[in-house]
Amino acid sequence: MTAENVVGLVVAVALLVYLVLALVFPERF
Repeated sequence: MTAENVVGLVVAVALLVYLVLALVFPERF
């Protein structure tokens, strides 16, 4: 994997986690 692929994967996972947390804990966002 290249550095660009790693960065893209990290960003995608971070966004996915953020969206899930926003759905589970809407009062915190």
